[in-house]
Amino acid sequence: MRSDCPISYALDFFGDKWTFLIIRDLVFDGKRFYSDFLNSKEGIATNILSDRLKKLENNGIIESKVYQKLKTKKEYTLTQKGKNLVPVLVEMILWSAKYDENLAVPKEFIDKAKTEKEKLITRITSRIE
Repeated sequence: MRSDCPISYALDFFGDKWTFLIIRDLVFDGKRFYSDFLNSKEGIATNILSDRLKKLENNGIIESKVYQKLKTKKEYTLTQKGKNLVPVLVEMILWSAKYDENLAVPKEFIDKAKTEKEKLITRITSRIE
């Protein structure tokens, strides 16, 4: 039986690092194609990437469509449900930066996230296709 715990519910979707890294790449790096995700610095395996993209799509976090310029390619984008994860990503960045100041995140971003979080989230979300 499935738990009614909200943390358990979220982990059903995001129980591994790859899922959030794909979402990160969509939000912050503008990645859209399978090869883009495959070339991320963390080095995801092709079978895991394929599985996570399908899982995210099946759960309504992302959607894919045939890329018009090259019909053999799929283009991935966030749905509104996926865009609603931007505040979660910002909170994860703030938490991580609190405990490790050597992370690859600009100080300006951390400052804005601390002082103007809603404005920052709105700006990030509005530029996502």
